[in-house]
Amino acid sequence: MAENVTSLFRSTAAHSPSMAALTRESDGAGPVDFCIPCNPYFPTPAMFDDLAGRLREIITYYPSSADTITAELCNLLQLPPQCVAMGNGSTELITWIDHLLVRESLAIPVPTFGRWTDQPMETGKRVDMFPLQESSGFALDLAQYAEFIRARGTRVAVICNPNNPDGGFVPRQSLIQFMDAMADLDLIVIDESFLEFADAENEPSVVEDAVMRPNVIVLRSLGKNFGLHGIRFGYLVANPALAGKVRSMLPKWNLNSFAETVVFMLKEHGAEYLESLHMVRRDRLDMARQLSALPGLTVYPSQGNFLFVRLPVGAEGTVVRDRLLTEHRILVRECGNKIGSSSRFLRLVVRPQVDVRRLVSGLEQVLYGTRRGAAVPELGTGTSYSSGTAAVDRLVGETNGAGVPGLAAQAAAMPSLAPAPAPVQNPYPAQSPYPTPAPAAMPAPAPVPAPAMPAPAPMPYAAPAAAMPGMAPAPTAPMPGMAPAPAAGLAAVAQTGMPGLASAAQNNRRGMGAAQGLTAAQVRGRTQPEPTPEPTGWPAAGAMYNQVG
Repeated sequence: MAENVTSLFRSTAAHSPSMAALTRESDGAGPVDFCIPCNPYFPTPAMFDDLAGRLREIITYYPSSADTITAELCNLLQLPPQCVAMGNGSTELITWIDHLLVRESLAIPVPTFGRWTDQPMETGKRVDMFPLQESSGFALDLAQYAEFIRARGTRVAVICNPNNPDGGFVPRQSLIQFMDAMADLDLIVIDESFLEFADAENEPSVVEDAVMRPNVIVLRSLGKNFGLHGIRFGYLVANPALAGKVRSMLPKWNLNSFAETVVFMLKEHGAEYLESLHMVRRDRLDMARQLSALPGLTVYPSQGNFLFVRLPVGAEGTVVRDRLLTEHRILVRECGNKIGSSSRFLRLVVRPQVDVRRLVSGLEQVLYGTRRGAAVPELGTGTSYSSGTAAVDRLVGETNGAGVPGLAAQAAAMPSLAPAPAPVQNPYPAQSPYPTPAPAAMPAPAPVPAPAMPAPAPMPYAAPAAAMPGMAPAPTAPMPGMAPAPAAGLAAVAQTGMPGLASAAQNNRRGMGAAQGLTAAQVRGRTQPEPTPEPTGWPAAGAMYNQVG
């Protein structure tokens, strides 16, 4: 039975077998899921009972058209319908973005969500992969990313915020500067699929900024935030021309009746949704604290609903994954098949504290041999990348993941990387740190300077009082009344893996283990204590374009 279960990882085309497949091979009981990153607190049990009571009607009849469902979602989120396109999961929207809007090349920091690397390569585009450095805590330096894009001549740029799998977060003002500096690109995509779980800023979303720009798309998720991955629904926001181009290609019934039922239920459950986000943030802090106490385990600060961890020396991720599953019935995401990562890394989804205690106990036994055997052996330097698509694997293998030449004629002769500019001491200087576009391109507007703020002292761990049992519903915005995190807290970091790019500043996002400790400020990006929340109803009410996705 154990061999049947672990063999599913070798036979699936995805990064992990589905929960349905694991359940079929496990006598009808699935494992505790630390792999699939969705909200464990929403929908509520009462909402699930409501859905169960409507099951016959839901699966019997056609859903309404996508326009009808989109209009209801836009009414809830206070978004103009002409700026929105809803899809059957974010992967459907990524596919259409690639087919319709990516002509020759796309840049993406790695490691990241696999469809952003694999989808364009499958259609013959050049993918320029900007490696996030382990030595810098996988932090994204936007100035160096912009320099990389200019040097490669890339036409489309993607940023995932927070990034999957490491949870790295970029402040909104920094993203606005980047969008302005890259205004001549064909397209900029900001993937905010996990932004609802962030609490580093009051209003971290750039949705409102995207609708005013001709070349920006913001991608949002519903399944992850609402704990309903199986329904497959998400949406993008852009100016009416961009959104309409994607929307015109989508099938009339690309959204199913479950999606329609949930969207029309949401207006009655805003308070429960807010509370669920608050509880995930609380659990993320506690889970990071517990994991960082394990000897040799490194935990990277995250603003997503997951934590990126590096296993101790001598541990190999696939062995840890298989033993956790077969010996402890715990499913984790081993990241050896993510470009830019290796099998030394796991992504662990934030779950309730009772499940985390089970995970920590299982890791102790597997890693340190407290119950059986010794620490798991390291099989080699890392597992090879596998996207599940043979053509993509071949292309990545031929180029060592450095980017695949596309169909455009100019892709045959890549320009050499130019020398890096002088190190940037202030993340918001008077002069933009971003490289200027080529003379034929439209000049990028100057960024709006933000006031410098002193770096806060490390905040000791303390579970937010409002997140404990009996807590009041969470506030409308993730952190109302809180000043945005200072720019120094997300300083630019060196990308030493890219020739010609010098360090912009020292970083403070290194992973933390037991020897160094892990403070609340490092895990959450927080700058002030959490205020007492005031229940206000659905989070989008009175807050244009942000907070819900």
